Amino acid sequence: MHIVRTRTELRELVTRWHAGGDTIGVVPTMGSLHDGHLALVRALDGKATRRIVSVFVNPIQFNNAEDFSLYPRGLEADAALLEQTGRVDVLYAPGEGEMYPPGFSTRVLVQGLDKVLCGADRPGHFDGVATVVTKLLLQTGADIAAFGEKDYQQLGIIHRLVADLNLPVTILPVPTVRDADGLALSSRNRRLSPAARQQAAILPATLKTCLAAMKAGQTVAASLEQCRTTLRQAGFDVHYLELRHEDTLLPATQAGPGTRLFVAASLDGIRLIDNMPVT
Repeated sequence: MHIVRTRTELRELVTRWHAGGDTIGVVPTMGSLHDGHLALVRALDGKATRRIVSVFVNPIQFNNAEDFSLYPRGLEADAALLEQTGRVDVLYAPGEGEMYPPGFSTRVLVQGLDKVLCGADRPGHFDGVATVVTKLLLQTGADIAAFGEKDYQQLGIIHRLVADLNLPVTILPVPTVRDADGLALSSRNRRLSPAARQQAAILPATLKTCLAAMKAGQTVAASLEQCRTTLRQAGFDVHYLELRHEDTLLPATQAGPGTRLFVAASLDGIRLIDNMPVT
């Protein structure tokens, strides 16, 4: 596995691979890798002959400077983990100046999907996500790119930008990977204290309870309010808990196929997100 830090070196590799008939699979990440990221790498089995994992903590998607500074980092550990898989050809780890050189002034905006849920909660966040993902897809020459369903709103935005910009890449959704207690794997989980980490399992359990109440005939509004109360009583600061249509992210008043429950809640100041489909 090569560690590449510049666009020039990456482009030379990508050009050679494409000339040789290779297909390139990409997993964009912000590092601090875990089994959820490795599931994205494995999802490319049989779909790409070359694989690139990028590690870049993207400053323009953070609207909180402290959150950016505290985001977990560990490139050496990430490289060792990827090397062990035997599946990754390149770890692309550009510096901030490589991604955003002096004078950089462009943003990619995906209007509509970016204004609800996490978009309303974190203004400008998805502009930063859309910009860096567009750059990474172009820089890596990706034929296929894997993204996790844990960040479902992000996944929808990426589908939209790829379609709207006619980017020649297939987006591969990968189901959320969870710990034994149900908590969705996230790099942010590492910032939780042992007590908070144990408490965090209440989040997915509450989503399941909420879905069960809806399926049992309780109204969506009553189910959501009951579960918001449960989370608040457990010590969570609830940013949102909503039932939305999967394709448009518009609010849903009835639980059924094509709808999904979305939540963002903070525990000890650490923001956690999750979602579950109505099945």
